[in-house]
Amino acid sequence: MRILHLLVIGVLVFAAAYVYRIKMASTVRTEHVLQLHADIRAQRDAIAALRAEWTKLDAPLRLQGLAERHLPLKPINATQYDSLKNLPERPPNFNRDPDPIGAMIGTIAAAADGAAADGPAVTGSVPAPEGKQ
Repeated sequence: MRILHLLVIGVLVFAAAYVYRIKMASTVRTEHVLQLHADIRAQRDAIAALRAEWTKLDAPLRLQGLAERHLPLKPINATQYDSLKNLPERPPNFNRDPDPIGAMIGTIAAAADGAAADGPAVTGSVPAPEGKQ
């Protein structure tokens, strides 16, 4: 009987230690979750502060004042435009390789023009017109 009592007392001590361990683990996780919530709140506050600062810096009146103060821009006059005949000549084309995509388009266009001259194209899925077989 005494061995049974000792065994039951041992099981109770083990169960108490296990429950205590579970309680401490849940307390640590709860503290971690609360810390994460505090970090999220701090980050949201920082984002709100940065958005407010961006709005202040991006104000149109502030940008207009900065542009007038730091940029020597003046309105364009109609006399500032020149005619096309005064433009310099186009530089020579130093590209000796023809445009490969343009060559493919030219080939396709030439084939389409030849096919249009011969009549409608006949494919295997469409029966040939009478007299073209």
